[in-house]
Amino acid sequence: MLSPVIAGVDGSAESLAAAGWAAREAARRDLPLRLAHVWNWHPRQDVGEPVTAAQRHQAARVLRQARERIRAVAPNVRPSDERLPGPATAALLRAAEESELLVLGSRGLSGVTGFLVGSVAQGVVARATRPVVLVRAGEEPADEHLAAPGGRPSILTGYRDVVLGVDLSDTCDAVIGFAFEAARLRDARLHVVHAWQSPSLGLGPGEIGLVNRPQRAEEWLGFLSAVLQIWRDKYPGVEVAETVVEGRAQSVLLRAASPAGLLVVGRHLTDRPAGPRIGPVTHAAIHHVGCPVAVVPHE
Repeated sequence: MLSPVIAGVDGSAESLAAAGWAAREAARRDLPLRLAHVWNWHPRQDVGEPVTAAQRHQAARVLRQARERIRAVAPNVRPSDERLPGPATAALLRAAEESELLVLGSRGLSGVTGFLVGSVAQGVVARATRPVVLVRAGEEPADEHLAAPGGRPSILTGYRDVVLGVDLSDTCDAVIGFAFEAARLRDARLHVVHAWQSPSLGLGPGEIGLVNRPQRAEEWLGFLSAVLQIWRDKYPGVEVAETVVEGRAQSVLLRAASPAGLLVVGRHLTDRPAGPRIGPVTHAAIHHVGCPVAVVPHE
């Protein structure tokens, strides 16, 4: 049985945008789509607390709105739906385990707090073992595509770049593979970005670290090309652009993602004493990048 694309919905503008994006992604991947609504999303509500008539009415309304959104942007997709007992973060993490990927809405750092905003979306991203895609409110099908002549939005033009942020000190096949597959599904260019910084420690005369910046950038670019070669061979139809930039990874990635249709970043599946974390680069991406952001967990 094929694992579905699952979209978490609560009726907010961002979750409806997530449902629409999830429907288009399910169609691209030829996978079923499932809508997930959490009955009692508030963390102070008990898991076994009875569902009220008001909650049933709210769930029916939310799922109806999500199906209407899907009919508007992906009319050939027929979603199933499920109602899950809360709290929301735990429920969505359970759903993610059954998914090919989980799609949630997010307002980032702005706007008022809601169901899939702030702590819930961030908590799911920090703990999920499957890829999670975060989608902003207002995201439309044309936003994935290049503008038509005159700058008009269009769904008839080619797709915008898929951007992949790579840390060459810690490369991961799961993250790179997700990005190449996303680019293949869209027939889009894959733009792979690595940020590097000069050593901050003083080095003695003759140390190799004193190689000039252009030469160092060339070395990083050669390393990146070598890492990607196996994936170029596996995906010969995907056009790949490689960029290495000196600077802070967060800033470099945010600039690169500005014109993108999708940004792909990774997150370590390591246990930490202080609990799961998403890392500074992924944190910056999910809060400040305007396009959908795919966070892919890896060992």
